[in-house]
Amino acid sequence: MDRLSIIKKPIASELETFTRYYTSQFKSDNPLLDNALKHVVDSRGKMMRPMFLMLIAKIAGELNTKIYAAATALEILHTASLLHDDVVDESDKRRGRPSLNVAYTNNIAVLTGDYLFSQALNNAAVTCDYHIVQELSILGKALSRGEIMQIQLQGEGTYSEENYMNVIYCKTASFFVCSAACACLLAGFPDETAECLKKFGKYAGMCFQMKDDIFDYSKADVGKPTGSDMREGKITLPALYVLRESNNPLLDPIREKLKKGVYLDDAEIETLIRLSVEEGGIAYANETIERYRAMALEQLPADMPQDIYDALVAYLDYVIQREK
Repeated sequence: MDRLSIIKKPIASELETFTRYYTSQFKSDNPLLDNALKHVVDSRGKMMRPMFLMLIAKIAGELNTKIYAAATALEILHTASLLHDDVVDESDKRRGRPSLNVAYTNNIAVLTGDYLFSQALNNAAVTCDYHIVQELSILGKALSRGEIMQIQLQGEGTYSEENYMNVIYCKTASFFVCSAACACLLAGFPDETAECLKKFGKYAGMCFQMKDDIFDYSKADVGKPTGSDMREGKITLPALYVLRESNNPLLDPIREKLKKGVYLDDAEIETLIRLSVEEGGIAYANETIERYRAMALEQLPADMPQDIYDALVAYLDYVIQREK
C-alpha cells in the first residue's frame, strides 16, 4: 500500500464527507465570483492539512460536523492566503494551472481571497468554540508576519539559517500547528498530549517547507520553474548553507548582491543552484529534514490506535519523500 493510501485509510469515509462539505463552500450567487471560486476549488491540492487535523481528531473516536467545519476553515484560510501570495509574488501558476490573478485579475484574486477569509471565519463559528477562532487568528497573524519578515530580510540582505527557519515556521509550519491545536481542542485531549501533537505538527510542517524549497533546485516538473524562489529574492536552506560554508570565488559577487538586497540575475541564479547541488547544500537540507523527522516522531503518543500511528508516520514520510 502506498503512503497516501495508508494516510487516508483510517479516515476514508470521513474524507469523502469532508470533501463534500468543503467544496460546498465555493459557491456564490454572483456569476463572476462563482466562476472565480470554481477556478480555485478545481485547483485544490491533496488536502494535506485537513487530513492531518482529521487524523489527530480520530484518535479520540468518531468525527463530527465541528471537526469538518474546523478542517474546512483551516483549508479555506490556506487557500485564501495562496491567492494573496500569488498577487504579492506575481506568480502565474498554481499547481500547474494559471493562478487566479492571471486567469482573472489581481483585483479579483484579492477580493476572492477576502471572500474566502470570511468563509473561513464562518466555519470557525460553526464549531461554537471561541478557542478555535483564537487559533485561526493566531495562524492568520503568523502568515502575515512571515510574509512581512521575508520582505524585510530581503530588503536588508540579512540572510541566515535562523531567519529562514523563523520564516518557514510562520508561513508553513504554523498551519500544521493550528491543525493539531484545533483537533486537540475539539477532541478534548489533555494539555500534555496536545502539546506533543502540536510539536509533531510543527516539525512535520518544517519538513514540508524544507522539502518544497529543495524543488527549486530541481529540473523536474514540480509545477513551478526552477529558481523561481531566487527570482523572488528568497534564499532557502541549500543556498544558505553553501553561501555560509563554501570558499568558491564564484559566490563572492552573489554574496555582495544579496547583502545589498539586490535580486540575482539568471546567470547568478544558475550558478547558485549548481553550486548548492555540487557543494553539499542539498545534502545539508536533506540531513536537516531527517533531523526534524526524528524530532517529530519523538512526539507521537505511544498509546494511540495503531492505524492512526501508522498513518501519521506515513504522513511525515510522504511529506519528506514526495516528488512535487
